[in-house]
Amino acid sequence: MAIRIWHHSFTVLEKLPAYADGLAQHFRKLARPDTEVVMHGMHPDTYQTNYPGNDIQYAYFQTLHSQQFVLGALEAERQGYDAFALMTLPEPSIEDIRAMVDIPVIGYGESAMTASVMVGRRCGVLLFIREMIPMIERNARRIGLGDRFAGAHDVGFTFNDVLAAYDNADDLLERFRQAARRLIAQGADAIIPGEAPLCLLLARHGVSEVDGVPVIDALAATIKAAETAVDLRRSSGLAPAKRGYFGARPPRERVLELLDFYGIGRLRNGG
Repeated sequence: MAIRIWHHSFTVLEKLPAYADGLAQHFRKLARPDTEVVMHGMHPDTYQTNYPGNDIQYAYFQTLHSQQFVLGALEAERQGYDAFALMTLPEPSIEDIRAMVDIPVIGYGESAMTASVMVGRRCGVLLFIREMIPMIERNARRIGLGDRFAGAHDVGFTFNDVLAAYDNADDLLERFRQAARRLIAQGADAIIPGEAPLCLLLARHGVSEVDGVPVIDALAATIKAAETAVDLRRSSGLAPAKRGYFGARPPRERVLELLDFYGIGRLRNGG
């Protein structure tokens, strides 16, 4: 039975055509033949003065931007999608989103970290937004990695460096390997390339290990986790808990009322 996954990026995909095309090609390679990954990004006017690498180094901006993921998940459920893929490492508001919809909500960071424990004892994350390191460390604790998390570290280059390197990547790939070796020396035996653009760059150039240590394709882990979640839901009825402070579902009419009150609901119709 076919599966439709709503993919939601932290980028404005229309403004990054090469990246969007690369993602689409990678998803076609990753997904099962009967799985459709439909790509969505942020509202075109989201980053009028700063781009994601600038904005999401601040926790408050992530909280504000995360309401677009909330709207995306609500719309995905309304349109009959089978799963919602929050395709960004920090996964802002993921617990809130899970409480609000009745379809699987899959996080990029969670999927990569979960996959890492199948291939290594301790995983580490390399990312180019160094200010997010405390959030990634907190997410690892939320997921329950404990002493299986070796840490998150700066990879040593930027978002713009990655976008510029998709077709001429030798220098950046070597710099990634050097950063990975430093993380391996600190005890990591599985490496997660943090942000999705970095993950796509590595996958595009076939980087799946460094010195025998696996490099997790977090994009692949997320899509496969979404497919598995849908399969489990259909075959056994497995779904997230809907009780307690974090799991209880807020009344949908009040959710929509408050989104409109705060002016966020207008984004449902494109702004």
